[in-house]
Amino acid sequence: MHGHPYRPTAYHPSRIPTDEAVEIAERFRERMNERRTVRAFSTEPVPEQLVLDAIAVANTAPSGAHQQPWTFVLVHDPVVRQQIREAAEREERISYDGRLGEEWLSALRPLGTDEHKPHLTDAPHLLVVFEQRYGVRPDGSSYKHYYVGESVGIAVGMLLTALHLSGLSALTHTPSPMGFLREVLNRPRNEKAFAVIPIGYAAEDAVVPDLVRKTLDQVVVRV
Repeated sequence: MHGHPYRPTAYHPSRIPTDEAVEIAERFRERMNERRTVRAFSTEPVPEQLVLDAIAVANTAPSGAHQQPWTFVLVHDPVVRQQIREAAEREERISYDGRLGEEWLSALRPLGTDEHKPHLTDAPHLLVVFEQRYGVRPDGSSYKHYYVGESVGIAVGMLLTALHLSGLSALTHTPSPMGFLREVLNRPRNEKAFAVIPIGYAAEDAVVPDLVRKTLDQVVVRV
């Protein structure tokens, strides 16, 4: 799409009757309010199609200049997944031992997190999302991508929504630094890891932090 001329096409989205739309919005709100980040996964198999459909939803996200600067890498090879886990736990151990700083560690404490990352090998699917920092033409030359972080962030949000609505649990894991992911997965130089997302069913004994979300009055400002 880079450099193509503007070619408009007609757009006629379906219009939902107001009463029906209000009901749908309420059900959607209630369903999404059940979503929680999970760190304990069942090893029960999950059809790959559920994950592929969620990625397809993410791929509909808006992006700067419609450049779609994302790559979704599904990792099923147990050897590669073990490499990712070992590298992530190594980096996380350094972080929790002091690299993060006390202020950040204090903020994390209510979440009960630590350097142990069994979800990277337990969950039936492991998805690594990469942001394409710039585009590469077939001849190898590069061109600028715009609003990369914002675009990929929106796509990941839509991905998490689709997964939850399919009855799946997920975790957005961002080990720091994440450079090892590009090396382990042999990704090109223009790609930078954005998040590691284990996907599956929550374990029978899974627990989550007892947290309270902000109310609408706390996050909405009317002008």
